[in-house]
Amino acid sequence: MSMRKALPLFLIAACFLTGCKSKSSSASANGAGAAAYADDPVQKKLQELAGSDAKNCGLLTAQAPAEMDAASKCAVDASKSKSPFYVEYQLPGMNVAIAGNAQGKLFAVQSQAGGAGLVSGDCPAELRVAPSGRVTCYAPGTFPMGAGAGSHTNMPMPPAMGTGSPHAAAGAAPPGHPNPHQNQKSQPPKP
Repeated sequence: MSMRKALPLFLIAACFLTGCKSKSSSASANGAGAAAYADDPVQKKLQELAGSDAKNCGLLTAQAPAEMDAASKCAVDASKSKSPFYVEYQLPGMNVAIAGNAQGKLFAVQSQAGGAGLVSGDCPAELRVAPSGRVTCYAPGTFPMGAGAGSHTNMPMPPAMGTGSPHAAAGAAPPGHPNPHQNQKSQPPKP
């Protein structure tokens, strides 16, 4: 047998013998795979919110139905029994996650890919499984923490902007803006 044929066969045999361990699309429960995600800011926040003994229901990077079902079941079961848990979904461009603590309090965590813009807060509703297969604590049709509303969601509107008519009386324009109607007299509407 030539060396060209023997090397690939040897590699295949070695792979079968070692179990072909590679990075899974989800970390298994109870922290397995946690070392691979130790630098993930979302995972750190989830562990902070849920507690050090929380059950890791998974860090899913794909939407394989079997893994989604297992992660959802893990989170729902833990939530029902008021056991601490967390689960994270890495989606294109963003990460979303849910955590529950030993008191049964639920938290939502969200960030852009890589952990930028990390925000967390109390869940506004009960835990449920969304049609996507992911667990969520938002009512159907609502967007968590401004998701889908663009990058200016958390920016406040200036006090006079966005309210009333742009042709309102003097003082309606923001400070520093001239009022083009300041010297005009009000006239009654034409019949």
